[in-house]
Amino acid sequence: MSSLEEIRAERIKKRELLRAAGMEVYAASSERTHTISQVLEDFDQLSAEETELSVAGRAMSLRRHGGSAFADLFDGTGKIQTFFSREAVGKKLFDLLNDAIDPGDFIEVKGVPFLTKRGAEAIAVSDWRVLTKSLQAPPSEHFGLKDDDERYRKRYLDLLLNDELREIFKLKNKFWAETRTFMQQKGFLEVETPTLEVTTGGAEARPFVTHHNDFDMDLYLRISVGELWQKRLMAAGYPKTFEIGRVYRNEGTSQEHLQEFTNLEFYQAYADFADGMALVKDLYRHLAKSVFGTTKFTTRGHTFDLADEWVLIDYVEEIKKQTSIDVLSASKTEMEAKLRELGVEYEGANKERLTDTLWKYCRKQIAGPAFLVNHPVLVAPLAKLQEGKQVVEMFQPIIAGSEVGRGYSELNDPVEQSQRFKEQQQLLEAGDEEAMMPDYEFVEMLEYGMPPTCGFGFGERLFAFLVDKPLREVQMFPLMRPKEVKAKDKKAPLKKAVVVVADNQELAGWQVLNTVGHLTARLGVDGGGDLLTTKNVTTSDGEAIPLNIKHAIVIKTGSSSNFGALLKQAKAVGLTTTAFTKEMLETTNDNKVKDMTAKQTASNINYLGVLLFGTGEMVDQLTNQYQLYQ
Repeated sequence: MSSLEEIRAERIKKRELLRAAGMEVYAASSERTHTISQVLEDFDQLSAEETELSVAGRAMSLRRHGGSAFADLFDGTGKIQTFFSREAVGKKLFDLLNDAIDPGDFIEVKGVPFLTKRGAEAIAVSDWRVLTKSLQAPPSEHFGLKDDDERYRKRYLDLLLNDELREIFKLKNKFWAETRTFMQQKGFLEVETPTLEVTTGGAEARPFVTHHNDFDMDLYLRISVGELWQKRLMAAGYPKTFEIGRVYRNEGTSQEHLQEFTNLEFYQAYADFADGMALVKDLYRHLAKSVFGTTKFTTRGHTFDLADEWVLIDYVEEIKKQTSIDVLSASKTEMEAKLRELGVEYEGANKERLTDTLWKYCRKQIAGPAFLVNHPVLVAPLAKLQEGKQVVEMFQPIIAGSEVGRGYSELNDPVEQSQRFKEQQQLLEAGDEEAMMPDYEFVEMLEYGMPPTCGFGFGERLFAFLVDKPLREVQMFPLMRPKEVKAKDKKAPLKKAVVVVADNQELAGWQVLNTVGHLTARLGVDGGGDLLTTKNVTTSDGEAIPLNIKHAIVIKTGSSSNFGALLKQAKAVGLTTTAFTKEMLETTNDNKVKDMTAKQTASNINYLGVLLFGTGEMVDQLTNQYQLYQ
């Protein structure tokens, strides 16, 4: 098999043959008279009248048979067979075709439509010329590109060879066109809002940061389609607005999440979330019928019909039904314990993140169509609170185990909005990078007054669900890391050790020091060299001084009655633990310690101190109830 370099070198020689024959191998224009789809559509009339026409396209395949040759031409509108004979085009052009044209080249042919002996629609060529000489050989149509990484990197080849994929993007174009038409027919004004923002708003996500050179200030790429801007338009007197645009979120990648995607958001004055649900139901059914010709879909292992009744699912009650956790009253400790019991990984330790993670576990069982309602206020900082309740006027369409949109009765109380922004600010300061940035200029707008408003948004994830493809697959050019750029190793989470010494044992100072010393010494034995950045540091005159371990050691105090349970919790989440007992303080004879310990049950062990070591976040979660040692 020829190497890529050999194929390219051979094609360069063929390019020079074409130039020597007087052909422009990279033409500036084409003289085609018909697209291939037009020829196929009017084939009977064109062939009956023996109309001479000209078409152009990429030669997808070439078959040579002595004094004749066939080439399948594709121009993006259709594919047709072209027939070349030495007699019809002349020896010079026929030999040049054989000697210099390869699959992948763009050519223009002139000829008359006819039916082959096998009944195939074709063009009998009387003249041809090259439009573009390709230097690389595209994969065959039969085999295509199989490696996903290669498909995404060379998407132009993937689209060229994959009819189904090209059709998906035609459907996607129609999906957004029908969305726009529906909104305009309902009286909504299409608007454009900033993509560069001083503060991000309208969603909870980590933003991309950029810099404005002229203003010398950092800005953020928007994480929503102008939510706070469109609400300003409600205050400005516009009754209905919408925008379709790109959104950027600096988050992880999955089948349902990317960092750049298209969303729609609409806002309607003098409407609430009930009005929004009715409109959204009509919109989704319209898209299903007008784009896909059906309301029935099978995706992500679920089957659903958008024409069915859309049931209402209570956020709090559904979590309680599936997990026995009431997210309105449960403590963080209870929620974390339930997530560990369910084997669910979670990030963040505040109630908002834990509540959201519990819901994401529960939603997988719901096929839909349904509306999720009665969300806790802590997961919806921009939605109006239901009177006398801890839940908000919010709704989310659910299909195939996932939310595919979000809407609210928008909060228009400036005092309440300011308070919720302050709560989000506290989350940001505590390290939650996805908490919402406060926008007090927006609060100022609310003080001027905003009418009751319903807002709603959905993204191309809905389209991906309806065609049952990963979100990455329905983007023409998903972001790829260049091959020459290696992935940086993710920074390992910071680790720390926390020693908790009993404050109810009346320990003398030396006994506290002895306890801490033994616990940290045992950590050194268990951790070995992994605890060190380097063994020694050296003075200017060459004296080596042993370096301390690279992790922080914090000393706290607390009641020893909780130490047994603390050790169990720490072991359950994978932390390294060690303990120091009363018997270990009373004697240095290990055999005596062994015998005394063997006579007691675990619940009767008198712990003088315990040590937990591991990721700082997890260690802090388990020891935050203890006080620093004074």
